[in-house]
Amino acid sequence: ILLGLFSLTFKLYASDEKPITANVMGPLWLESEDEWQTFRNDLSWAKSAGVGAVTIDVWWGAVETDGDQKFDWRYYDKVFKEIRQYKLRIIPIMSFHQCGGNVNDTCNIPLPNWVWHHFDGFSSDDLKYKSEQGNYSSEYVSLWANHLVLSQYRQFMQAFEHRYQHLADYIDEINISMGPAGEIRFPSYNQHDTGTEFPTRGAWQVYGKLAQQDLTQFLTKRYASITELNKHWGTSYKDFATVSVPLPTSCSASACKATIDWFHQALVTHGKQMLVTADEAFANEFKSIPLGYKVAGIHWLMAKEGRWHRAAEIATGLLPASRTEEFGYRNVISLANLPLSNKRGTILHYTALEMSDNPTAPAYSRANALVTQFSELARTLGVNIKGENALSAGVQNSHGWRNIHKHIQQQRFTGITVLRLNSIANGEGRKHFEAFIELNNG
Repeated sequence: ILLGLFSLTFKLYASDEKPITANVMGPLWLESEDEWQTFRNDLSWAKSAGVGAVTIDVWWGAVETDGDQKFDWRYYDKVFKEIRQYKLRIIPIMSFHQCGGNVNDTCNIPLPNWVWHHFDGFSSDDLKYKSEQGNYSSEYVSLWANHLVLSQYRQFMQAFEHRYQHLADYIDEINISMGPAGEIRFPSYNQHDTGTEFPTRGAWQVYGKLAQQDLTQFLTKRYASITELNKHWGTSYKDFATVSVPLPTSCSASACKATIDWFHQALVTHGKQMLVTADEAFANEFKSIPLGYKVAGIHWLMAKEGRWHRAAEIATGLLPASRTEEFGYRNVISLANLPLSNKRGTILHYTALEMSDNPTAPAYSRANALVTQFSELARTLGVNIKGENALSAGVQNSHGWRNIHKHIQQQRFTGITVLRLNSIANGEGRKHFEAFIELNNG
């Protein structure tokens, strides 16, 4: 009966004939014994339902909170032991972002406080994203501070491998956090700013001191002279060092285009640096385990006409202004093809599989079309892509699952990870997920 909900009578297999993987996101954090017992119950259900692996955020701010190189792994010793007790596999997320401040976050784990004061000659604000509103974000260290903080990420990952090398055979993938909520993006629609939440255009986050210095270098390479820049921008700067980051509300078309290309390029470079750093850090027992990264489905304002068309995607840094193809995600997707050692491979995760189009005000959303376009481009580029639902509520009804099935049956994704274990194990979505797994493994 449940299978009939989806009017599907065939096995769901990826293009290489491997079964579609069905995983779940584990809890953000566990405190009370009641929460731990619920976790055990949910793991028992997951195993019986045929779930393959559980993703677990390994919070930098929880493990290394007491100081540089002062690691406390006891919480994760317990979490991983519980998962393996039920013979489920593990997908750890190297969570270099804070827990708290995003949709459905139920915990408060900031980044290690010491990191903001760790680097001589740099203030805490220097290491943070600064928005067009003048606010600073503490969710993730600014990518323009990578020359300082990448060594800290590397040390954390090396310590993780050393601690859990005995679990190498049970880890399917290691996901690398590249921004807020673990996604490769700027914190453009997050809570440190006012009026930037869904479904607005968000706010540009590129106004910090280190960002300004990087823009100067970018413009020096882009334009032959300051005279050339002034000609295109309609400005009268005396030299490149005096060019300030323009505002999206007032910049000329040429200035906006150059600025967007600059911070998109910076985001893509950041993604490469994070993957290379992880590849180098996991050089021993984890050397053959695939890496993963997540791209958020920023679907609102896609159907908006005029100046703010696709402005939400642009503010996250995911789209360049100068695009070789209209869709614009080629650079972000192509990160998954970055050559890594041991041919370990990279898996791209994309959200919003459960969502439908809603191209009217105020959202002007084309979520379903976005998922289709994104996954088809990934397939064209030969990228291993897996999907996720964006919101827990999205997999608590048959409508959301119909969208998921549609994308899977057309071989756009090689697997899904459902958000989140407790809600799917104890909610209306449970029967739908069980039917999905049964259909896949039937």
